[in-house]
Amino acid sequence: MGKLKEVIIEAIQDKKGRDILSLDLSGIEGAVCDTFVICNADSTAQVAAIADHVEEEVEKKTEERLYRCEGKDNGIWVVMDYSDVVVHIFQTEFRKFYALEEVWADVPVQQYESFA
Repeated sequence: MGKLKEVIIEAIQDKKGRDILSLDLSGIEGAVCDTFVICNADSTAQVAAIADHVEEEVEKKTEERLYRCEGKDNGIWVVMDYSDVVVHIFQTEFRKFYALEEVWADVPVQQYESFA
């Protein structure tokens, strides 16, 4: 899982994703996955570009396959399910509205450098 998360983070950084976080859910009994990766972008085009790049890089650099992806058609909030890692790519204003990381405020969080 470490390599998968690393590839996802790098792909997000490549496309100038902002405010990149990973939330460690592995200690939560019944959690849907071990890790959430969350970022935001300023336009629907950038949200789509990040999602496409994550998918391409994961396919190229790991043996992991995308299990399910939702939200690419509207570009407001894309959710990419890699089973153990779930990626959330928001438009900035919607990330603030949904405040997903605040729902999981009691789990370990790691921040990553954004290159915007």
